[in-house]
Amino acid sequence: MLAAVLENFNNLVLKEVPTPVPGPGEVLVKVISCGFCATDYKAIKGIRKNVEFPLIPGHEPSGIIAAVGPGVVHFKEGDEVICQPSGYCGVCTNCRMGNTHYCDHAYTTGGDGPEDVRPGAFAEYMITGEECIFHKPANISFDAAALTEPLSGAWKGVVQKSNIQVGEDVVVIGTGGIGLLCMMVAKAAGAGRLIAIDGSEYARSNAVKVGGATHVIDAFSDNVKEQVYDILPKGPDLVIEAAGPIQAVKLMTDLRRRGTRWNVFGITTHEKFELDGGHTHFLEGRMDASFGTTPLAMQNAIMLMERGLVDPGKIISHNFSLKDIDKAIEVMGQPERNKVIINPWG
Repeated sequence: MLAAVLENFNNLVLKEVPTPVPGPGEVLVKVISCGFCATDYKAIKGIRKNVEFPLIPGHEPSGIIAAVGPGVVHFKEGDEVICQPSGYCGVCTNCRMGNTHYCDHAYTTGGDGPEDVRPGAFAEYMITGEECIFHKPANISFDAAALTEPLSGAWKGVVQKSNIQVGEDVVVIGTGGIGLLCMMVAKAAGAGRLIAIDGSEYARSNAVKVGGATHVIDAFSDNVKEQVYDILPKGPDLVIEAAGPIQAVKLMTDLRRRGTRWNVFGITTHEKFELDGGHTHFLEGRMDASFGTTPLAMQNAIMLMERGLVDPGKIISHNFSLKDIDKAIEVMGQPERNKVIINPWG
């Protein structure tokens, strides 16, 4: 099969590799669509270093079951499926508490996090465990289905962790792909006023057209906090940081009023910010964070798509075949793009 193999930083090679054979409890998926995540891009460009070579990246796939291994009972050849990148054992304490993304024996296909990193979906076929796949509803396209994992992360952060309530005023800092998905989930959950903060005019435009923002603010303008409080005199109920830079986290803490909930969602680098202890105490707010996904989050993301409440396909800006993955990498480095999809058979 054809696969994009990362042999070293800045050295992604298209090559023929053996088509894998599923073992017990595993399935072989013919990859139809795979989202190109920023973490994939960072691995390819050497921005993140926790990579072991060689690696086939790509951890947001949808496709068709091509073969099943011994013991697989819930899926058969020909089934259209959605894949969760994070595998889990199901029997450790974390798994049985519902925190499969904390699994003591976790693995990931094409992503990062656990020590056990397996070949991903920038390939014509990939192997994963039966526990990691979900039936794709017929009314969801393969491209949209490939975004189930990031959409599930947005659901997990906005709904499960931060407990958004109908009518609440929400601020989202950073409206790239994941920020837009957080906005779409917040809108579907009944957000009142929805403010998008981003330094890019392109991103702010998408926040209105795609994310449903009621207001937008330039992150690089003066007095951002004053602008927020001009719109929301009583302050935000929920602030979601979906940008990444430490400055976004600092802005989030500055926007709090009494009772504000805030979610550290976008930052993954080990940088520090300060909190006034007494001020934080008397604000009586709540900080949450969210990383990874779980079967619960995946199933809820599928429900949102199947019932027409959220269409993640709206954030797709580019599609590339696997043979044109070099062009996809170039686009990933450009500011005016949203979600990039790789179609191995396209």
